[in-house]
Amino acid sequence: MKYLMLIYGNEEIWGSLPDGDLTTLIEKVNAFNESLRASGELVDVQGLVSRPRSVRITTDTPVVTDGPYLEAKEYVGSYFVVDVDDEQRALEIARDYPGLRFGTAGGGIEIWPLMTGDGADH
Repeated sequence: MKYLMLIYGNEEIWGSLPDGDLTTLIEKVNAFNESLRASGELVDVQGLVSRPRSVRITTDTPVVTDGPYLEAKEYVGSYFVVDVDDEQRALEIARDYPGLRFGTAGGGIEIWPLMTGDGADH
């Protein structure tokens, strides 16, 4: 089963990390990704360049706004997709993500099961 892992971060916290700390975090995340790639579980991983835009319907008209949430301090900064045997393994991988333990605070991971080509969620 495939799972989408959305990596949330706080722009103020991540933007204020000293260069050495940021370099260390990037190295740890790269090693984490490489271990998942080596196990065959990593399907895709990408950082997101800028904050998203949200398109919502307001009185029958699509309206574009900044970000998916109003006044959110955390935003999706990257994602990765894994293909694993079950949800338990997806949770293990999420718990091991280096960014969760780096620094004092600043983010989390949402885990979304992905539908298969036939639209089923298995």
